[in-house]
Amino acid sequence: MTVTDSRVPKPEHPRPHLVRDRWLTLNGEWQFEIDRGDSGIHRGLRERELEGRILVPFAPESTASGIGDVDFLHAVWYRRTVTLPTEWAGDDVLLHFGAVDHDATVWVNGVEVARHRGGFSSFTANLAGVAAPGDEATIVVRARDTPQGPQARGKQAVRYLNTDCHYTRTTGIWQTVWLEAVPRTHVRQVKVTPNFAAREFAVVVPLAGDPAGRDDLRVRVTLADDRGTVVERTVDATLDMAPTLTLVVPDDRVRAWSPADPFLYDLEVAIERADGSTVDRVTSYAGLRSVSVSGTQILLNGERIFQRLVLDQGYWPDTLMTSPSDEATVRDIELALAAGFNGARLHQKVFEERFYYHADRMGYLVWGEFGDWGAAGVGPSHDHQHPDASFITQWLEVLERDHSHPSIVGWCPLNETYQHIGDEITDLDDVTHGMYLATKLADPSRPVLDASGYSHRVRGADVYDSHDYEQDPAGFLRNQEGLKDGRPWTNDHEGRAISIPYAGQPYFVSEYGGIWWNASLADAGPRPSSSDPDRDTSWGYGDRVRDLDEWYERFQGLTDVLLDDPRMFGYCYTQLTDVFQEENGVYDFDRTPKFDLERVRAIQQRRAAFETEAGAGGIAGA
Repeated sequence: MTVTDSRVPKPEHPRPHLVRDRWLTLNGEWQFEIDRGDSGIHRGLRERELEGRILVPFAPESTASGIGDVDFLHAVWYRRTVTLPTEWAGDDVLLHFGAVDHDATVWVNGVEVARHRGGFSSFTANLAGVAAPGDEATIVVRARDTPQGPQARGKQAVRYLNTDCHYTRTTGIWQTVWLEAVPRTHVRQVKVTPNFAAREFAVVVPLAGDPAGRDDLRVRVTLADDRGTVVERTVDATLDMAPTLTLVVPDDRVRAWSPADPFLYDLEVAIERADGSTVDRVTSYAGLRSVSVSGTQILLNGERIFQRLVLDQGYWPDTLMTSPSDEATVRDIELALAAGFNGARLHQKVFEERFYYHADRMGYLVWGEFGDWGAAGVGPSHDHQHPDASFITQWLEVLERDHSHPSIVGWCPLNETYQHIGDEITDLDDVTHGMYLATKLADPSRPVLDASGYSHRVRGADVYDSHDYEQDPAGFLRNQEGLKDGRPWTNDHEGRAISIPYAGQPYFVSEYGGIWWNASLADAGPRPSSSDPDRDTSWGYGDRVRDLDEWYERFQGLTDVLLDDPRMFGYCYTQLTDVFQEENGVYDFDRTPKFDLERVRAIQQRRAAFETEAGAGGIAGA
C-alpha cells in the first residue's frame, strides 16, 4: 500500500529489503506535547488528548515538524488514533518505528507494547492481543532525551547553541512510523550474504510465530534477473528457527555488483503449505559482490578499487537528521558522484534504510557507522569515556537491519574515541572490544574498523586509519609518508598515545581536508586562532582560505598525497555539505555547489597509485 497523498511526508515503503503488499504509513499529523519536566506520566499525558500537533517523521526541533523548538526537550509525547484496516482480518499487525531518539515507550490502547533505548536503531511492536484488524488503535509514544550522562547521540549539541561540529538536537520520532499486516507465522527477516568466489548467495530466513508446530510448511526462495528466474530452492520450515538456503547462480547468469555496474537480482521469499498455497510472502533483492583483505589491500570482487569517499553527516536545514524526501536522499548521492566521489562514510548517524537502498542501486560504496559521540569527558584522561552496554545492543540492532545491503563495504562502530592507554582495563576498552566482536560475529563478510581515526584498541582489527587535518600539503605529505616504512600517521591526544601500534593492516586517511571556505568572509583573511569570533557562525579546520584559487590549490595538494601513495586504499574528504556553522563542505547546506564541480571531479578522478601495477607491487612487498 503506497500512499500518494501529497500531505503525507515520505510516503515510500521505508524498508525496500523486506516488502509486503499490505502496509500503511503513519507519517503525517499526530497530536504532540512537550514535557520539559518529564512529569507527563503523573499529569495524565498518557491518557488524555495532547495540546499540540506535529508532522511526523520530522523531529520537533525542526521547522518541517511545525514545532521548531530547539531548546532542551527532556521528554515529548505523541498520540494518534488509527483504524486498523479490516482487510487485514486474521493477521497480526506490526507497528514499526524507523528511529525514535532516545528512550521510547509505546502504549497502544493503554497497554505498553514496546520499550526501546537508542535513537539510531529501529524497533517493532506486535499488536496481537491489543488491537486487531478493524479495531481502533490509539498509539501513544513518550520519548525521553536528556543532555546529561553517557548516551549515543552523535553530533547533537549538549549545549544550547550549536558550536564547532555539534548541531541542533533531534528528539523523538525522526524516521517513518508504519503498520504492517503479517500472518501469525511469518518471515521476520531476510539475511542475504553473497559468496562471490562460489557465485552463490547464502539466504537466512528467521521465522516468527510457531512453524515447528506445523508439519506442512516450507520456505521457498526465488532469485531472478531481467531474464526471469535464475534459481529457486525450498527447505522445510519446521526444523530450524532460521531456515538457510544456498542459491548457486549459473555461470551464464552471473553478474557482479560494482560501482561500474550496480546490478541487483530480485529476490522473493515465501512460506508455503504443502499444497503450494502461500502463508507469507516478501520481496527483496541481492547484489553479488565480495569485500576482502589481502595484505594492505581492500579489494572489491578481487579488484583494487580506490575508495574516494566523502564524509556525509546527513543533515538538512529544515529537517535536521531526517531527509526531507526520497528525492533529497537520492540527490545527495548524485551530488557526491558529480563531485568525483564513489562512496561515503556515513558519519555519526545511522541513516534511513532507503538511503542504503539507493546506494545499492546506484553503486555507491558506504561505510556504516554508529553515532557513538556522547560518552566522553567524565573522569581522568586515562578513563574519561564511559560508553555503556546499550551502545553494543543498539549497534547489534543496526547490524541486523542493514546486513544485506551490497553497498556497505565496511563497518565502523566508533569514531574519534580519544582516551590515553593506561595500565587499567576501562569501559572504553570493554565496549570497543565488545562492539568489534559483535560486528565480526554478526557479519564476518566485511572488514571492521574498531574506532575511526583515534583510539585503536583491538589487536588484529581488519583496518587501521587516521584523521589528519593538516592543511599544508607539504606538511600533510610529511605526516603520511611514513606508511611506506610501516609507520603510518597516528592520532594522539595531548601528546600521548591513544592507540595500539599499527600492525600492517590496510590503511587509509578516513578524514582529511575540511577546508574552510565561506565566500562572505573571504575578505577577512585566514582565521587567526581558535578564539576567532567567527567560530560559532562559521567554522572549519585550519586557516580559512582567502579565495577560491587557494581552495583548489589546497584541495589538490592534499588529495594528490593520498592518490600518489600505493599503500593507501582510499580516503575520506570532509565533507559533502556545510552543516549549520561548519562551512567546509563541497556544497552549501542548501546543496548549492560552492566550487567548479568539474574541476573538483578532475582532481579526484585521475588514477590512484593503489589502482596501478606499481600499487600492487608495493603492496605485495609490504
